[in-house]
Amino acid sequence: MAGHDDTAPTADAGRPASDIVCTSCGATPDGAEALSLARITWARGVENGRDTWTCEQCSRRFLRSIEGKLDSSWW
Repeated sequence: MAGHDDTAPTADAGRPASDIVCTSCGATPDGAEALSLARITWARGVENGRDTWTCEQCSRRFLRSIEGKLDSSWW
């Protein structure tokens, strides 16, 4: 990645913190405080060995869809 700063804080799996992008809407945390908050409030998943992030707003918006994919025995 051009211009990558190796001293930047890292997200999980050693990726730069700047790689935290909502896979649904493209939102990114703006600033160090927002980044720290995103790490605990955004949903993180792994698809094909790659970290994926979903912001709070998209998580809330798609909650019913997520619930609908769970087995009924979960409830």
